[in-house]
Amino acid sequence: MARSRYGFTLIEIMVVVLIIAMLLGIAIPNFLRTRDTSRARSCQGNLRMIASAKEQWAMDNRKNGIDEPTKEELVNTYIKGASGQLPLCPGSGIYSVGAMSSWPACTIGTNDTTEENDDHAYFDRGG
Repeated sequence: MARSRYGFTLIEIMVVVLIIAMLLGIAIPNFLRTRDTSRARSCQGNLRMIASAKEQWAMDNRKNGIDEPTKEELVNTYIKGASGQLPLCPGSGIYSVGAMSSWPACTIGTNDTTEENDDHAYFDRGG
């Protein structure tokens, strides 16, 4: 008597689950790395915006390197769309404006990794 075969065997199902697990093992770390890099780039953009606002403030008010603008002086006048506060760091860091002679900073900073692309620090790349 011939036996008809419907469905999958346990081995076939285990192979499919193993392949899916291997693909997830590759995809999840890449997704997390990409998310961290995206947050860092957004933070670097915010720091660049704050640095530009500081420079505009210094030119408008005839200030030099030792003067330090307050957050209130920069927001809404030099940083548009800020709704009364500095932009928020996507990585939950806190921005400090600092004196004109220093770059604005994020409390996350370089986060002690060897990769520069996930740092929450302003790098003057000449452009």
